[in-house]
Amino acid sequence: MPSLLPPALPSPAPRPAALAQPSASPSASPCVSPCAGIPQRCGKLRHKRAACPPKIAQEADPGLGFLLLLLLPAEQQVAVPKMSLWSIVSHMPPEEFSGLFTEFPRSLRCLLADWLENQPWEFINGSDAFCTSVASGMLVAMLEKLRGVAGSDGQQCQILQQISGIESAYRRDPLRLVAVLRAILEGEKAAVLKRDRHLPLSFHRRQEELKFSLGLQRLQHRVREIQALQDASLQPNVRDPQLKTEAKPSESELPSLILEAMKELEAAKQQVLKRIQIWKRQQQLAGNGALFEENLAPLQKRCESLVEIHFQLHQQVMAASAELGAELLPRLLERFNEVLSSLVKSSFVVEKQPPQVLKTQTKFQASVRFLLGPQLLKAAAKPYTVRADMVTEKQARELALSAYSGTLSESTGEIMHNVVALETNPASGTCCANFKNVLLKKIKRCERKGSESVTEEKCAVLFSTTVALTPGNLSIHLQVLSLPIVVIVHGNQDNNAKATVLWDNAFSEIDRVPFVVAERVPWEKMCDTLNLKFMAEVQTTKGLLKDHYFFLAQKIFNDHSARPEDFQSRSVSWAQFNKEILPGRGFTFWQWFDGVLDLTKRCLKSYWSDRLIIGFISKQYVCKLLSTEPDGTFLLRFSDSEIGGVTIAHVIRGKDGSSQVENIQPFSAKDLSIRSLGDRIRDLGQLRNLYPNIPKDQAFGSHYNKEQTGKDGRGYVSTAIKMTVESERDQEPQSTVGGPHDHPQAPMFTPPMLQPELHPESLQSVLSPMCINMMVSDSLGSFPSPSQMLSPSLVMDPALPRCQDLTFRNPMPFMHNQYLPGGPSPEPRDEEMPELAPFPPMVEAPLPSSPRWMPPSMDLPPGSDFEQFLHEMELEGPALCPPFAPPPQRSGFPSPGTSCWGPGESRWDDSVRPGHT
Repeated sequence: MPSLLPPALPSPAPRPAALAQPSASPSASPCVSPCAGIPQRCGKLRHKRAACPPKIAQEADPGLGFLLLLLLPAEQQVAVPKMSLWSIVSHMPPEEFSGLFTEFPRSLRCLLADWLENQPWEFINGSDAFCTSVASGMLVAMLEKLRGVAGSDGQQCQILQQISGIESAYRRDPLRLVAVLRAILEGEKAAVLKRDRHLPLSFHRRQEELKFSLGLQRLQHRVREIQALQDASLQPNVRDPQLKTEAKPSESELPSLILEAMKELEAAKQQVLKRIQIWKRQQQLAGNGALFEENLAPLQKRCESLVEIHFQLHQQVMAASAELGAELLPRLLERFNEVLSSLVKSSFVVEKQPPQVLKTQTKFQASVRFLLGPQLLKAAAKPYTVRADMVTEKQARELALSAYSGTLSESTGEIMHNVVALETNPASGTCCANFKNVLLKKIKRCERKGSESVTEEKCAVLFSTTVALTPGNLSIHLQVLSLPIVVIVHGNQDNNAKATVLWDNAFSEIDRVPFVVAERVPWEKMCDTLNLKFMAEVQTTKGLLKDHYFFLAQKIFNDHSARPEDFQSRSVSWAQFNKEILPGRGFTFWQWFDGVLDLTKRCLKSYWSDRLIIGFISKQYVCKLLSTEPDGTFLLRFSDSEIGGVTIAHVIRGKDGSSQVENIQPFSAKDLSIRSLGDRIRDLGQLRNLYPNIPKDQAFGSHYNKEQTGKDGRGYVSTAIKMTVESERDQEPQSTVGGPHDHPQAPMFTPPMLQPELHPESLQSVLSPMCINMMVSDSLGSFPSPSQMLSPSLVMDPALPRCQDLTFRNPMPFMHNQYLPGGPSPEPRDEEMPELAPFPPMVEAPLPSSPRWMPPSMDLPPGSDFEQFLHEMELEGPALCPPFAPPPQRSGFPSPGTSCWGPGESRWDDSVRPGHT
């Protein structure tokens, strides 16, 4: 066994101050960029444990503070990696730190700047030989740093005197210097925490690295101490001057030293496991758009360093088995095995996650990495293989409760190409299994709880393998779960599946039971999540503002009377997010917000990044803003009643001179792909100034497309599409027969103009395909009967289907009053008249049948999944396709939907165009 152990670690440098890293700039000037001072909006976790952000700096473990800061808003995460504690402290009033510098001059603190916080002052606890040695080395490094900085300072003599005083005061007692500087750093952290409620993320990351590095150095020191004791027991006259051990150790000193080293090894192991958990949590938040350092090399180095020390300690314990006795040795060996097993199992991670919304019959990629593979699998006779299986939430929970030591009984889905070799790359020093062409052929659904839909059902991919470790040929079964996955069989399930993934990624906890997540979360955390998702999807640095959050809160809570501060203490539920239909709408909050995301990402990214779109604002508040603005002032907002639409609200003057606010029909992504938003705004002459008072050409000039003029290379004259908007004041007076058009977007019926002399046979092409159930006003008493007005050849065949419940508010809208028999008639009243008698059968042959019209957006799933899709749609019921009342049809003409037009029938727009027969 000794021949299989890795070589011994090299001895550390005589001066432990090698941890010190000089500042990049020798200048003592403060950092240029001050802290933004934005308060953290983390809130209390409502599920399981609670975490209080204001106490981050008071935690004994810096890794926990590092973990909590992962929930910072996106705009803070962007700036945090470049921040240090000193960059904040240097911009705060010196009076707040006056009591800290009684034993250490503030002028020297300014010279040390970031260097001081990059040393492990906080983690040197104790007065043993190791702590004293580290403190002495840090004192020497600090004096060298100060002398180097003093050479470029104008007050060199004064600084050199202060340096000399520090050297004489602390050379004999370097641990006192450690205590003084630790108190200074703690006072600075307390002041920053009081003002900002959080510390820079980079500070926590650096503190965690310092703690682990110092722990490794302490373990290496323990290894040398144990080796010195063992050598002293064999050669009593040998003495190690660095370790200062006695020549004749007592019988109990070696076991106690080994137990102390074992305790420190277990603490270092816990720190490595926590860092791996933090990496996994960062990876999950990256699914919502958070920053993520996916480089696993630092983690792999930690694991390898700790395993090397583990093997060295294990070797020394086996060599001292006689001194340890038959009772202590088995317990120590069991603890060694537990440390190694935990490190090996935790170092098996998913480096590249499969897509969290996964459609059947679609290929995907993933990769897993064994961090300790290059170190422990060097002598493998053949490469190991990794298997990927789909598991349900129940199966994942059972595996987690068994500490991933059990085996999977049954896969919940059929995955093709799910076995890949675990390969070690000596050049890069990695051990990975890359799944490149994996395909989920089908999924077996499990029973759902209550009203849970298929898009709320979470699955995961289980990656598993069994390896034999080099020392002792120990066999270990490795398993790791992917992030939660929602499996869909059709594209229309994608929106709701993304909502499930977004909620789980944002609000799950570290080391949870798969896949438990809170049902209610603070509204402020939801705001941070929406902002993070918006910035990531649109790929912009301009996030949501407080006014946007206020509008979103009014929308999701359906509360338009509360103030912005009233929403800060509220919590939002999963049902409010994506289960309950918004009042008066046919969609959920997330479905509407995701439509805005898609529209902005595809067509409005540059406009949003230039802050030309207010976007998240209600129609009522727009009227309030624009009511006092001059004519032609406009702004852009996202449609509140349609999914994925942006509209222009602008001010016009009515005939009476009063100010009116009009909203143009929203533009969809398809509309903006035909003509861009900037060009549409340029086309509309009535739009003059972007709110509050920016000329539209100045605001949107960079977004105008160059218009083509003249002839192209082939001699053709170029054409262009222009947009016009017809305002109410620009419309001609309505005909006495035709009523006002309440919905301009509804299909308009415009037949060819009729001559004064009425020829019934000329109406055949217009009336023959109609399917009419007409209500006529009693004011048209002189209107002839159908048999008098129409020839037999124009009477409709009763065999043809008739449109039910289709009433015309205006009889015969295609005819002017002056052309009716008896001359003009008075304005018809909205009164119902008895239904006209059905027309006699038509003499002409029936029309040839044609295929039934279907919406072009109907995308049928593959044949293998069609039955499963229909079954899931039936199970979904109102969850996926919520029923809602369509808007009332004010036009007097039938809708061209398939419910009214059957085979052999024509649509209105197929027979009323001028010149169309």
